[in-house]
Amino acid sequence: MSKGNISVQAENIFPIIKKFLYSDHEIFLRELVSNAVDATTKIKTLAQKGEVKGDIGDTRIEIKIDKDAKTLHILDKGIGMTEEEVNKYLNQLAFSSAEEFLSKYKDDATIIGHFGLGFYSAFMVADKVDVITKSWRDDAPAVQWTCDGNPEYIMEPHSRTERGTEIILHINEENSDYLNDWRIRELLNKYCKFLPVEIKFGTKTETSYEGEGDTKQEIKTEVDDIINNPHPIWKMKPADLTDEDYTSFYNELHPYSQPPLFWIHLNIDYPFNLTGILYFPKLSNSFEVQKNKIQLYSNQVFITDDVKEIVPEFLMLLHGVIDSPDIPLNVSRSYLQSDANVKKINTYISKKVAEKLQSLFSTDRNSYEDKWKEISTFVKYGMISDEKFNEKASQFVLLKNLDNLHFTLEEYKEKVKDNQTDKHNKVIYLYANDPATQHSYIAAAKEYGYDVLEMDTIIDNHFMQHIEYKGNEVTFVRVDSDTADQLVQKDEKRESVLSEKDQEKVKELFSQSVKNLGLGHVELKALSPTDHPVLITRPEFMRRMKEMQAMQGMDAGMFPDSHNVVINSNHPLISDKLLKMESEEEKAAFATYLHDLALLNQQMLKGEALTEFIQKSLTFIK
Repeated sequence: MSKGNISVQAENIFPIIKKFLYSDHEIFLRELVSNAVDATTKIKTLAQKGEVKGDIGDTRIEIKIDKDAKTLHILDKGIGMTEEEVNKYLNQLAFSSAEEFLSKYKDDATIIGHFGLGFYSAFMVADKVDVITKSWRDDAPAVQWTCDGNPEYIMEPHSRTERGTEIILHINEENSDYLNDWRIRELLNKYCKFLPVEIKFGTKTETSYEGEGDTKQEIKTEVDDIINNPHPIWKMKPADLTDEDYTSFYNELHPYSQPPLFWIHLNIDYPFNLTGILYFPKLSNSFEVQKNKIQLYSNQVFITDDVKEIVPEFLMLLHGVIDSPDIPLNVSRSYLQSDANVKKINTYISKKVAEKLQSLFSTDRNSYEDKWKEISTFVKYGMISDEKFNEKASQFVLLKNLDNLHFTLEEYKEKVKDNQTDKHNKVIYLYANDPATQHSYIAAAKEYGYDVLEMDTIIDNHFMQHIEYKGNEVTFVRVDSDTADQLVQKDEKRESVLSEKDQEKVKELFSQSVKNLGLGHVELKALSPTDHPVLITRPEFMRRMKEMQAMQGMDAGMFPDSHNVVINSNHPLISDKLLKMESEEEKAAFATYLHDLALLNQQMLKGEALTEFIQKSLTFIK
């Protein structure tokens, strides 16, 4: 037996490790199992080179809990260590001085180790750690190393005869939840799900059947529970995989989810190494940011699911995995933000997504259009937030009209420019964001031969502004922003059947009945007699600014609710009925009723006002 001191230059290294080595103590299991995988991979490599005699046998890693002893065990049948190697790897911490470590990171709660301290993460959860190890070299005896959380250790011979290493953590009271099966299974599933060596954790019952008919018997068998998939499909060649392989793996990542729309298999070895699969999920009509759906791995070891430094922001809606050995296992966010490879990966992923979408559009446009409702959010968000993606996506972004027809930007401009170019030579793109409630406005626009787009997602406000800003000489106008004859302003005016005096009288009547206009106003227009007697219009600029501020979580108070009341001076209810009523009270009541009818058409009549309107309607019917 020998005693010694771990070669560090500060007595308080273990308190530092416990507090600062990792921001999350649960990482210890990832580190220790990863070390076991490395040891196993090394013995396999030696066997392939013929340096190990005979068959290396079962190489599974095993995790065990002894609740009575309050210990957690990590066992491997890997390369093992000699006494000399234990001295080298366990007794000499891999950094220049503990003082440097302390001075650099004592105030940083998010530090993840850069100094090869993975094994020492065990002391974040254990009061004592035993390492029992036997080298693959036949002439090297087994040894046991024990340390109870201070620089002193004990090393002595051990009777172990099997090649490999067993690490025994004597879990402290503070971290006793790591002695629960469900907790360890949770961590193994999170951090070790795709490690390249089989990991056993307990057993499970498998059911099989023998015989047929009345003689059929159910047989239950206890088998090892292998908790990981050592051969994930992102490490395979796309040519060797079927669509079923990809959808099955997606279900493994996200059980009970709807099948993905399509996927991109990433595989690059220059100027950096990267593999992975990104899936386009089905999204609802709203703009849903589903965070932490892309997992980052380094050689199949889970690092994080917070990948916003690696994946372009607009692709955070995707699901899947990215694996790159060029990103160290132990990374901090500041490292990711500054690392050159990370920036290259970000650009590469954006490029691959654009190529995939362009390919889908070019090879099967009908299928692409069928998927457009789900993928439009990705494309529009990408165009707004990523200039290089915008350049490529301009060729495959689509606009959909209310006849369910799809157009590229160029196609749509060509379609409407002859009939929808205003006096300022701007092409007007009319749109509806709620076709059901805007039906009368849509019908009026179509009477003029105008086409109307459907723009009904929350990101469309930003997208329309983006298209306008890019200098396409187009302007988006919502169908209820003005009367149909003025949606595309061409200076074409219809004469009013009312005299100027009667027009002033009508405007005065409605001005008295109208409340809460915001910054809007009451106006008379000589519309077609078949148009509505009173219309509510929403000023495009004010409404759009209010909606964009609301989307960004800002106070929209500086842009109050605002609408205009437009009276059709040529409608018979105005020219023939209203003005011919005998009493002023009757005229005022009728003006209020027509205004309420217009508000109802826009779903703006609610509460007490709606109740009063219904009572008035019943009175008129009687």
